[in-house]
Amino acid sequence: MSGTTTAGRIGPVQLVAVAFGPDARFEGRVLQELERLEQAGTIRLLDLLFVARDAEDGDLVALGYQGESLGGIVGALLGFDFEGVEPGNGAIAADTEAFGLGEAEVLALAGALAPGQAAAFMLFEHVWARALKAAIREAGGVPLGEGFLTPELVATVAPELAAMAAELDALGHAATDAREA
Repeated sequence: MSGTTTAGRIGPVQLVAVAFGPDARFEGRVLQELERLEQAGTIRLLDLLFVARDAEDGDLVALGYQGESLGGIVGALLGFDFEGVEPGNGAIAADTEAFGLGEAEVLALAGALAPGQAAAFMLFEHVWARALKAAIREAGGVPLGEGFLTPELVATVAPELAAMAAELDALGHAATDAREA
């Protein structure tokens, strides 16, 4: 099976990098939420790697690398040379109209860590969007961009968003009530 076929069968894949300061409280909450989202069928965690910028020499080090189970894919993207993890073979065809994070952007995320900071690099598939991705491609659509809105931009439309959320919640409750009647 070719890489192009495989790539076409999975939903959008996103890399999320979250930095943590030296005083971060790692109590398992992030992993619990990832597990909940995975069990709900919203996402599928493809890889996860925690890294830190050494406070003394500034080197980027992998924390708790877990061999073949987790960390290998993200580690390869970040330039780590883990034993038994081979770089990709380029089997996925380049999309001439692709957008998103490339190698330089991924490396810049790691490079932005200050000495003493750590980061979680989470690679996951948006399972919920598989059919949407296929429908867009089949219709000839090409993504122009995506991303989370900044809190500042959300604030500019906060009243409208709150009103829409309330309206959708009310419609959802009405539909539930009608089904239960």
